[in-house]
Amino acid sequence: MPLTGNVMVARDAILDLIDQLRVAIPEEVRAAKRINSEGERILEKAQEEASRILSRAQEQAAFLIEERGLTEAAEADSRRIIDEATSTAEEIRRGADAYAGQVLHDLESEALKVLAGIRRGIDVLDERHHGVRSAPGDRRVGLADLGAEGPERVPAERDEDGDEGIRALLR
Repeated sequence: MPLTGNVMVARDAILDLIDQLRVAIPEEVRAAKRINSEGERILEKAQEEASRILSRAQEQAAFLIEERGLTEAAEADSRRIIDEATSTAEEIRRGADAYAGQVLHDLESEALKVLAGIRRGIDVLDERHHGVRSAPGDRRVGLADLGAEGPERVPAERDEDGDEGIRALLR
């Protein structure tokens, strides 16, 4: 074994880890997109229901006007139905947004766990080779035989909760 700053890593093992990330992350993104489109579909359905209710209310109002001359009551019913449909649509939209936000937050957490696992693996390899563990927050790759000496050490950024954000780790 030559005495250099390079670490030898099984290329297939690293490529396998990279392939696993490429498969896992896009699937989560597709799931988030499906959830978002499902929310939009629910919102469209609610809007169609609101239109149907409005149409029915207008028909009912016309009947009341013709039969009983109750113009004011028909207008009040129409406004109430429109308000209820609008409220329901808004409630569905908020629920869909909250659900999509939670899924994206969960996806970020899972991605951070995967990245932390990769970092631990790299640290183990570095420790085996150098006998030194990296400082917390260090994002240096440290595997010289991947074709580069690795980026310089950059402290990880923290998001508003004090956690390392995925955006900071992916820079």
